[in-house]
Amino acid sequence: MKKIVKLCACTLLFCALPGGAMELLLPSSMDAPYTFKIEVLQVTDIEPYQQSLDGFLKTLQDNEIVQGKNLQINRVKIDFDVEKGGFWDKFGVLLRIRHEAERITRAKPDLVLTIGSTATKYSRAILDDAHIPVVFTAVANPQDAGCTSLVDAGSGVTGATLYMDMSDSMKMVNQIFPAVQKIGMIHTDDVNGIAHVENARTSAKELGITISSKLVDKRDDIIPSLKELFKDGSGAQMFAVPLDTYYGLRNYEPTRDLSDFAFEYKIPVITFAMVRVPGASLYIGADFGVIGNLSGLQAVKILKMHKKPDVLPILRQQNPTILIDPERMTALNISLPGSILERKSLRNDGFWQIGAGQ
Repeated sequence: MKKIVKLCACTLLFCALPGGAMELLLPSSMDAPYTFKIEVLQVTDIEPYQQSLDGFLKTLQDNEIVQGKNLQINRVKIDFDVEKGGFWDKFGVLLRIRHEAERITRAKPDLVLTIGSTATKYSRAILDDAHIPVVFTAVANPQDAGCTSLVDAGSGVTGATLYMDMSDSMKMVNQIFPAVQKIGMIHTDDVNGIAHVENARTSAKELGITISSKLVDKRDDIIPSLKELFKDGSGAQMFAVPLDTYYGLRNYEPTRDLSDFAFEYKIPVITFAMVRVPGASLYIGADFGVIGNLSGLQAVKILKMHKKPDVLPILRQQNPTILIDPERMTALNISLPGSILERKSLRNDGFWQIGAGQ
């Protein structure tokens, strides 16, 4: 009888507790907020890669995944001298990528962000075997990074690509510079540079524009090739810069020499890469920061919505970002068509953006 009385008393006491006291007893409410862990892997450290990472982190922050609060980032930059690197140096880079991928599988992060084609291509299989989701960014052509197509990244991987339909870019070049019929392009054996030149050549042909190209070594001076393509005024009427690491070497020496040469002969320089090119009149292509934003959207779907990378198609910027340097245009005495001027908006950096927000 005494036991029954005690049991009834305990039951009445439990029922009399306030709702807040009962909530404190729930295990889920006692757990600390979950902290996401992301590994970042890249080969070489260049400014555009940082822009992609900044865009990626900005999208995560907009979705309440904030570094230092509920997000831990471990970033590995594998050094590689693209100018001096020979076969054995390249082989050593591949071994380092494999080593880092194996380390990451032991760390068991929630997600891996790979920046660039090389880091993506040579780490994805190891990470997929460990069932660790991979999101890539700053990849020029997904198929060069081991993807099935421009849309399907394959097993365990998704991301956003810099790839754009070159025909759209060439049509814009033709609208802004209708008198230009001959374009010169200089590139190295960089896979992105080769692809850019060939895509531009094919698209330009449809507009009646001829593209002449010159292959150089990353250690080569650009000036002899410029003179060869210019042909004392009977050759290239414009120089176009592809997405090629060559132009960023030696503190942008090739781009500075290109700018000086072109200015002396009043030839416009355009770039199909949204990276710093001193002296360029026109920038047209995919924005690294925007591509980073898109990769961030993929990561949010994986981390917060628990989607598998395999079901997420590769994202890309649908319309090229178009920037014009008005000072350079004025210096070259180039007048822009009215249809272009009607679409311009002034940016904080002094450039005009055509079709802002696209």
